[in-house]
Amino acid sequence: MSFDWLLDRMRAWGDEPAVIWQDQVLSNGQILAGVSGWKNRLDALGIRRGQVVALEGDYSPRAISLLLALVDHDAIVVPLTTSAQAHRAEFIDTAEVEVSISFDASDQFQVIRRDTSVRNPLTRRLIESGHPGLVLFSSGSTGKSKAALHDFTALLEKFKASRHRMRILAFLLLDHIGGINTLLYTLSNGGTIVSVQSRDPELICQAIERYKVECLPTSPTFLNLLLLSEAYRRYDLASLELITYGTEVMPRSTLSRLHDVFPSVRLLQTYGLSELGILRSKSKDSNSLWVKVGGEGFETKIVDNVLWVRAQSAMLGYLNAPSPFDSEGWFNTEDVVEVDGDYIRILGRRSEMINVGGQKVYPAEVESVLQLMEGVEDVAVSGEPNPITGQMVTARVAMTTGESLKDFRNRMRAFCKGKLASYKIPQKVLLVDKLSYGERFKKMRSEF
Repeated sequence: MSFDWLLDRMRAWGDEPAVIWQDQVLSNGQILAGVSGWKNRLDALGIRRGQVVALEGDYSPRAISLLLALVDHDAIVVPLTTSAQAHRAEFIDTAEVEVSISFDASDQFQVIRRDTSVRNPLTRRLIESGHPGLVLFSSGSTGKSKAALHDFTALLEKFKASRHRMRILAFLLLDHIGGINTLLYTLSNGGTIVSVQSRDPELICQAIERYKVECLPTSPTFLNLLLLSEAYRRYDLASLELITYGTEVMPRSTLSRLHDVFPSVRLLQTYGLSELGILRSKSKDSNSLWVKVGGEGFETKIVDNVLWVRAQSAMLGYLNAPSPFDSEGWFNTEDVVEVDGDYIRILGRRSEMINVGGQKVYPAEVESVLQLMEGVEDVAVSGEPNPITGQMVTARVAMTTGESLKDFRNRMRAFCKGKLASYKIPQKVLLVDKLSYGERFKKMRSEF
């Protein structure tokens, strides 16, 4: 593959910082030295070009260098992190991993070979083409995790165009398309990746202050946790220029509070899928949920209020499911949207929509209103079967007040009157100590 352009850029930046990890600042030259060392080690270990290799780790220097070395080695890379621990064996088998290289917290590694062979025809064709690959697993929040196989050459293409150099905190994990995008964007533009050991709001704010982070790519769920923690009050976050958010629908109330807390920081909604890569995006303004998506290499269309995308960087297909593309290469994102000229507003996944007697209810809209109530820390809304209306709206609510369920339900109904249609007001409420979210900091709505 033509991978030299990225390595050449990193050579030109030489001693400039590329990665900050556990208070160590590593230059582009040091990361490239690590790449060279891994290339020699891969040969010594007998890891052939085109083999399927699991990379189990986070943004440590050796893991980053290994990823680049594997791409240069035309390997099929399967990044796995702690988020996949419960499904590790399943993912390893589905991807037909031949070699696993795992890293511990001190960046020491272990190599394990597996007695397996690659039989999946999609993977076989990619290996025969001589191109490197990438396997990403979906979060499985709406069913079994799907394994998306990418040609890494196509994914890399969009990073050839030079963009803004930034110091970016590596929040989204390496087994997520957003994490891969963060890493490649940063390295291809001479920026610096700031690696963290934990995604705790306190430690994230501490890292932003200490390392003068300019960009925080994250999720609405984490941003709500950050606001609740008020950790931003205890640190100097003046270096922060940009917060990008994606992976799930942003509640209107969360965005408004975020804009109030960070008035000088640009807030940008991003959009991407494991199957397609990350589209370029432009929010109407920092306090708006309206966004343009697309850019070079992507086409979009709206069919029956659902967003469809055709991408040059689209995956080759699923390793464990039928192809989701139509005959012309379009992918149905299942995201229901409203349209205003060139802008769209994402309402939610069609699979999460609640049908109350034929009326549509999107969880994020209800959550956004309930989060405005005094004493409400967080809310997760979903549908539950109802013999009369088909479904009813159910809410799990984390509270800071000690009021009874009956008192809260009465206050909630009064508060929602005039803000939500009657059928959108939750019929069932559960008060909980805290809400669940996954390793990827997406709200878990299915735990009723």
